Amino acid sequence: MSQTVTLSTLRRMKAEQAPIVALTAYDYSFARQVDAAGVDVVLVGDSLGMVMQGHASTVPVTLADMVYHTRCVARGLERAYLMVDLPFLSDTDDRAALESAAQLMKEGGADMVKIEAHAAQAPVVEALSRAGVPVCAHFGLRPQRVGQLGGYRVQGRDEAGAQQVLEDARVLEAAGADVLLVECLTAAVAARVREQTPLPLIGIGAGVDCDGQILVIQDMLGITPGQPPRFSHDFLADTGRVQSALEAYVTAVRTRQFPQPRHTFE
Repeated sequence: MSQTVTLSTLRRMKAEQAPIVALTAYDYSFARQVDAAGVDVVLVGDSLGMVMQGHASTVPVTLADMVYHTRCVARGLERAYLMVDLPFLSDTDDRAALESAAQLMKEGGADMVKIEAHAAQAPVVEALSRAGVPVCAHFGLRPQRVGQLGGYRVQGRDEAGAQQVLEDARVLEAAGADVLLVECLTAAVAARVREQTPLPLIGIGAGVDCDGQILVIQDMLGITPGQPPRFSHDFLADTGRVQSALEAYVTAVRTRQFPQPRHTFE
């Protein structure tokens, strides 16, 4: 697939059951390599606070940080669709979210903004959509809220939790989200979300039954300090070269060889 990826491309891939490949990038050099490997969606995630800045969480990341890194990544992309996180407390109400999105798109070059949301935040998603901003709604585990959640915990493990996730999906779709992203969900619940929505569903730690997969690039290259996430895999160890690792990840997602059961929560 060599043509520029658009939102219409992602919708078509969903309809055709062609897996969407997504990966983070935070600078020009990696953006060029990720783009060349055939990744469909590049995310400038607020995970940069941890993997680039050395913080313990994503909370310290500022909007200015996100604009800077988005600008760098945008210069390295020719084909991939560029999604960017709204950082912590930049989306507390309609006006804040709109102003933040405007900076990320006008100054940074983002194609889409990603907001960590649940059903109660649907009005913010609706305001963004109404203003013409393409929106990815990120729910399940929401890293910006790990303090409230009590840590990095798998979501949807009981029926009450599963129903909350399904309700979040329904409400956020109705509010105008264009893409859904779920993190650290049981595979069964992620599959139920996928079945109920016409929107492209991208997963991280949510099993193989999503429309696409995303990882943090440092995790899939095995260079994140400390214990790697269970849902990731070190593709660099398998291949020995960064570009080969990126290409192996793309192939593994396209052929649904990643994630494997060992990367999945039940």
